[in-house]
This record gives sequence, C-alpha cells and structure tokens, in this order.
Amino acid sequence: MAGGLTKYRHLSRKSSHRQALLRNLVTSLFQHESITTTWPKAKEAQRLAEKLITLGKKNTNAARTRALSIFFTPHALLPKLFGPLRERYATRPGGYTRVLRIEPTKPDQAPSAILELVDGPKDMRFAMTARTLARQRALEDAKSDGWGDDRENRGMNDITVNNVKKVTRFRVDGEKALEQLVQRFEEMGVGREERVRTGT
Repeated sequence: MAGGLTKYRHLSRKSSHRQALLRNLVTSLFQHESITTTWPKAKEAQRLAEKLITLGKKNTNAARTRALSIFFTPHALLPKLFGPLRERYATRPGGYTRVLRIEPTKPDQAPSAILELVDGPKDMRFAMTARTLARQRALEDAKSDGWGDDRENRGMNDITVNNVKKVTRFRVDGEKALEQLVQRFEEMGVGREERVRTGT
C-alpha cells in the first residue's frame, strides 16, 4: 500500500523467504541462546522469539502446536521451551531477549548485533556487569594499598548500580551468581592490567 506505515522490516525478501529466515534465526537462538546477525534481522527475530517464549509460558496444547509450526527442529527445542525456559521466565513480565549492537562483522559493513536470551548462561550484560564490579574492586584495593589516584576510587556509578539491579532482578539467586562471577574475574586478574597500563 503506497504511503502506508511499515509494520515490519521486509529484509529485501519475499514473504516465504523472510518467514524461513526468521524461523531459522529463532531456531538457532533457542538452540545456542546467543546469535550474531545483522541488526535489522536481529530486531525482527526478537519479535518472534518473544512471542514463542510467551507461548511457552502459557503451556497449552494450542501453544505447543503453534510453537511446533515455527521451529525447524521442534522435537529438540520444544522440551527446552516448555521446560527450562518456561521456568526461567515464569516471573518475568516481558523482555526475554536483548539486542546488543556490535562492530560490523560482514565485509559490506552492515550494522551487526548480538541477539541473546536474558538471564541465561551467555548473558552478555551479566558478564559485563560482573567484569565492571571486579575492575572497580581492584581499583579500590589499589587505592587502599596506596596505588592510583582519587579519580579512580569513586565506587559504583549510577549506570553500574542500575545494571546490577537489571541483571539480578528476575534471575534465581541472581546476587549470589553475580558475586561468584565477580570472584572468577578477580581470580583472572581483571583490573590489575589497569594499574599496569596507567603505570600506578
């Protein structure tokens, strides 16, 4: 329709090709819990993935039939959707996936993104927040040992506090899991390279 609002991205494909592409992306997302693709494809696949998780939370025969028609490998993924993923997102009212922009990965420099399931083992924001906390603790330890200057020792800023709330809010034992990951990063020496780099 000329002049009408676009309700979705056509992705330069005809309808059947577009649906096959999105089904393939969503099947890969539920299989690996994190995929890298172009940003427009990630945003469109995100819509379908959110609907599938909502079907998983309903857990009815009609929901199972609908999910069965979307996945390319349904018998491998239906138990995961109606089992662990349903339990993981039982208390979360929405926002089951996250799209993170990254540097272009294709030779044509198309905008790229990571599409991931939140609160999973490959949750990027969870890992980045834990790394930030480990780095800040290392800088505070360096300050207490007489290293560094006052500009580095400011504690958690508003963004870090907000990210800690986001990544632990709906995750089961979220604070405990975050603390364990922070300790793993501290054991790997995250934050110590900052002291070497700045010469303090």
